Amino acid sequence: MSATGDTVTIHVTYTGEAHARFDRAWYVERHLPLVLRLWSRYGLLRVAAFFPAVAQDGTQAVCECTFRDAAAVAAAFGSPESAEVMADVANFTDMTPRRTRAAAI
Repeated sequence: MSATGDTVTIHVTYTGEAHARFDRAWYVERHLPLVLRLWSRYGLLRVAAFFPAVAQDGTQAVCECTFRDAAAVAAAFGSPESAEVMADVANFTDMTPRRTRAAAI
C-alpha cells in the first residue's frame, strides 16, 4: 500500500468451462511479465496470478493487479501499450478477460 493508502487493486478474471483453453505457463511466464513491463511506467506496482486447485467450471484464472492509484489505472488501460497487452490474450486463451475493481471492507 502506498504511504497515502491510495493503491487500487484490479482483478482480471477468466471464466469458462473446466476444459476451456488457458495456457497457464504462457500466462505466468510471458503475459504477466509483459503487462508489468508495459504498464509499470504508468503506475502498475505488482501482479499476481491465482488458479483453482482443481479443474471445474467457473473461474479459471484471476490476475491481481495493484496500481499506485486510480489515475495509474486509467493511464495504463488507456495507454497505447494496452493494444499489445490485449493482443497477447489470444496466445493463452479464448476466454474474454473481465476487469473488476476490488474494494476493501
